[in-house]
Amino acid sequence: MTTHDDQITTVAELMRQTDIAVLTYVSLDGALVSTPMATRDFADPGTTWFLTERSSDKVRAIEADPRVNVSYHGDSGWVSLSGTAHVSDDRAKLEELWDASADTWMTGGPQDPGNVALRIDGATAEYWESPGKVTAAVELVKGLVSDKQPDIGDNDTVAL
Repeated sequence: MTTHDDQITTVAELMRQTDIAVLTYVSLDGALVSTPMATRDFADPGTTWFLTERSSDKVRAIEADPRVNVSYHGDSGWVSLSGTAHVSDDRAKLEELWDASADTWMTGGPQDPGNVALRIDGATAEYWESPGKVTAAVELVKGLVSDKQPDIGDNDTVAL
């Protein structure tokens, strides 16, 4: 039997295998908008950090409506993390999260007031743990040529 801790471990492993996540938020005009983001840190899937510029449309939208979804996809599966975003001006946290790759996308460094951190407090995570591309392909073919449902991995939702 899979325990809650096992599920959290699986979600964390799937998230760590993904360099770029997709952050979806509600724009000021009510549309869903998705943008790629590099995950900077997470102690556990319940708290995830990103860097961005204060002047961005996403920051204005998130300050108006903090509901977000962050999705992760890799060879081993995917995670859909639903939660609430918070804009942080914590300079110590920005220093901690900043590295050379941040300089590629943002100017001024972690002390620049134009740069902020986004903290995502996750509420739930839906995940699918894939058995791998080859196994999934074989299972899909088996499902097409027989009346059996293919076994293409585990899927579940876990509260964070």
